[in-house]
Amino acid sequence: MSKHAAIESDYSVEERTGRAAAQVERLTRWRDDFPTPGIRFADLTPVFADPQGFRAVIDCLAACAPDADLVAGVDARGFLLGAGVAAVLGTGVLAVRKAGKLPPPVLSREYTLEYGTAGLEIPGDGVELAGRRVLLLDDVLATGGTLAAAASLFEQAGAEIASAAVVLELAALGGRDQQGDYPVTSIVRV
Repeated sequence: MSKHAAIESDYSVEERTGRAAAQVERLTRWRDDFPTPGIRFADLTPVFADPQGFRAVIDCLAACAPDADLVAGVDARGFLLGAGVAAVLGTGVLAVRKAGKLPPPVLSREYTLEYGTAGLEIPGDGVELAGRRVLLLDDVLATGGTLAAAASLFEQAGAEIASAAVVLELAALGGRDQQGDYPVTSIVRV
């Protein structure tokens, strides 16, 4: 039995993606003009609160990089995804935090959101990242700045992004074009 036996099942990657996509499409709650006018917000809270929806999403994301030796979840909903996927894969999990939430030393990166700017940080010591294969997770891929900034932090630390994956991709915003050479998987693209 392999280290990653928990994701081995009777379902192919395509079947897992289809099962997860059906749950995400069924359970996502959309809100217009949130957090600012002109933004259409995809609330994945109902997906994560539903046992079948959450399990389908976790199984699908875990299949994106079964050989990863570290899972990283981007603040804040990525923490939920990262912990679940790391438990399935039998790896550790690292939280990619918003700027100012970690004690120094940190590695920092600023980026542009569709409605402003922000910063991300990872520990600058205490966690050996050089040579690690990282599965990078976030809930939504919009303009791509958040995911690209997180990937850049790990690359700066000497890690390799094995894959990046999101639950929902807002394709019209072009975020996929902002990503590096690593594979990017979306459960649902709208």
